[in-house]
Amino acid sequence: MRTIRRMPAGQVVPEAPAPTDGSNGPGGPDASGPVTQTGGDGGRLTRGNKIVLGVFFAFLVILVVGSLVHLPYAIMSPGPIVNTLGKQPSNGKDVPLIRVEGLPSYPAEGSLDFTTVRVEGGPGYPVDVWDVLQAWIDPARDVLPVDEVFDPSVTEQQVAEENAVQMAGSQEEATAVALRAIGKTVPAHVAIAQIAPASKAKDVLKVGDRLVKVGATTITSPQDAREALQEVTAGDTVTMVIERGGKTSTVKVPTITGQNGRTALGVVLGLDHDFPAKITIDAGSVGGPSAGLMFSLGIYDKLTPGSLTGERNIAGTGTISDDGTVGPIGGIRQKLAGARGGGADYFLAPADNCNEVVGNIPDGLEVFKVTSFDDAKTAVESIAAGKTGSLPRC
Repeated sequence: MRTIRRMPAGQVVPEAPAPTDGSNGPGGPDASGPVTQTGGDGGRLTRGNKIVLGVFFAFLVILVVGSLVHLPYAIMSPGPIVNTLGKQPSNGKDVPLIRVEGLPSYPAEGSLDFTTVRVEGGPGYPVDVWDVLQAWIDPARDVLPVDEVFDPSVTEQQVAEENAVQMAGSQEEATAVALRAIGKTVPAHVAIAQIAPASKAKDVLKVGDRLVKVGATTITSPQDAREALQEVTAGDTVTMVIERGGKTSTVKVPTITGQNGRTALGVVLGLDHDFPAKITIDAGSVGGPSAGLMFSLGIYDKLTPGSLTGERNIAGTGTISDDGTVGPIGGIRQKLAGARGGGADYFLAPADNCNEVVGNIPDGLEVFKVTSFDDAKTAVESIAAGKTGSLPRC
């Protein structure tokens, strides 16, 4: 927030009144009689003062107008980094960001930080002329047309809901990947993660419903469901078998016309797992899917004896899929800057972001490219051992 401070235009100090007893002040009577005081400009502004005031008020007007004019841009800036092995404030107490119930867990030292990007200019957060000018001259920030960052048809609430769904999905898949890495069996099911306001299925389906069949197709992946829907004309109903609360039922669900004229349900599909333990991740108000890789490493470190990091400060980013594949993210340049600014010495970057990494690595930060959870785990172990010479870099 900007504070516009108004400076006083100046003060005029009045002359002392003439004595009324014929004296010339405390020194006694003067034979020449009363003295009439003359001189001064009567408090009028000089030409120079008028110019200064004119410039000041012109600047003030420009400042105010610039803060009122909103521009169709989004600004991406480095955000804070958060240690997945550390603690987060919750209800007035500091609690572990990752908590494990139902399986042995172990102390973990060092840092496995997920990185964030602060985005201004989306729905509900417009930017003004001065925001954009400041961002343009800051090499760690990017200014982009807002339509390249946000769907122009969505609201602030919809953006927040989508980010929350993506964050929940990243935590779900990170947990599955980490548990499988220690040898646990984790079955996955396709489920309803979100229902769009335009969907006609909202009176039949609920968030959390697992899809068993769509038409005659048994569903084992979200792609199975999307392809099976194309057997139905958009606007017609489709017969589905769903599981809710452990019970299966057959329902008829109305469809709508989706992107590119395809038949759709108007829902977001995700994965729901049968976990052998309860693992809770408290990431605060951060949203989106890009912390998945670092969550999976943090959970794995908590579930295995010893320190995976060797007490090193390691940051990174990347989505994580159910099979352990690391995917690209946005804002890699800001995340590199934020990681180094937060004290990280090493950074794990998705291989598909390497073209943006090159030329944007802050001094003192070593960056290693990864394509999977196994790649990332190997990189962290090598960093901990001080043997990074053979690790792939961007």
